[in-house]
Amino acid sequence: MKLSVIILNYNVRYFLELCLKSVEAALNDLDAEIIVVDNNSSDDSCEMIKALFPKVKLIANTTNFGFSKGNNIGVAEAQGEYICILNPDTVVSETTFKDILKFIKSKSEIGILGCRLIDGQGQFLPESKRYVPTPSVAIKKIFGFTDSYYVKRLEQIASGRVPVLVGAFMVMKKQVYNEVGGFDEDYFMYGEDVDLSYKIKSANYHNMYYGKVTVIHYKGESTLKDKVYAKRFYGAMQIFYNKHFKSNFFFNTFVWFGIQLASLFKRSNNRKRRTKIIQYVLISTKMNEALNASLKQDIKLQHNVEVYEDDTEYILDHHHLSFKAIIDIISGTPKNCTATFKILPKNSNFIIGSDSSKSRGEVISF
Repeated sequence: MKLSVIILNYNVRYFLELCLKSVEAALNDLDAEIIVVDNNSSDDSCEMIKALFPKVKLIANTTNFGFSKGNNIGVAEAQGEYICILNPDTVVSETTFKDILKFIKSKSEIGILGCRLIDGQGQFLPESKRYVPTPSVAIKKIFGFTDSYYVKRLEQIASGRVPVLVGAFMVMKKQVYNEVGGFDEDYFMYGEDVDLSYKIKSANYHNMYYGKVTVIHYKGESTLKDKVYAKRFYGAMQIFYNKHFKSNFFFNTFVWFGIQLASLFKRSNNRKRRTKIIQYVLISTKMNEALNASLKQDIKLQHNVEVYEDDTEYILDHHHLSFKAIIDIISGTPKNCTATFKILPKNSNFIIGSDSSKSRGEVISF
């Protein structure tokens, strides 16, 4: 088997359904499998998978083991030569894995391959390509200096070596993953992608960013920005430094300070970037009357997005648009445009999207 896609899920049933529909479309004509590891979700994620995706291999944990152990469980069951670690709040295009595998096979001694990630409003996520967060880099980031944290020298749509890639989308040979021991289970959530990237780089493999492939990562679903997030994130960084760098009193003090500062900052910014919607536009070939009634507002029907209008919510119908077309529309949003987007998955009775990468998205059922 060529590829195994491992998706770790925890209580994001609707985003998972959208993700799985996009992944199934992307794996057409590929010798591949999908493995979902559920970390004891309290929603109906597992029931949904059994009903809608019978070919997906479901591993239903009875405990929330966290990100590292959950993914390690999935990789242990994987049959593919390559594995893709994929977040459940992502959307891939029909060509994503074909393009990724073609690129990765053309490179020698490659470790992890990442791609261009955007949020639900088309904004580039800079964590798609990062430097190793050494103690000095981390201290600078605490104070808002990110030039040495994110790899800004490499353009969004370019390709090249980068030290650290993000765990929302990682493709690599299973052999490489196993060689370095996979994700370190000392990390519960956050920091494990930094650690894995660092271990693979230290094993003399080249981690690479491939900017010609774009994937939506709603992000807020798996990384809510609050005080708990700040403590977990900076706590994970402290584990990383203690493992790979010499720890000292002054640095530990800076980490503690970073937790306090970030907690206040995240709390004050944990709001959706919500604009007043003055009109809904359905990008489809025909009106969805149930959706129209649910929104209690007449929806304008268009076949495509020619001009992005402010304060407009575009509902992108997967019955009419491919996932690649949906990603292209969202990624094409002009800078400072206040348009928002929802996706209507094929054969589903909900629309879904996110106005901000810093808070939970929205699901509207009809």
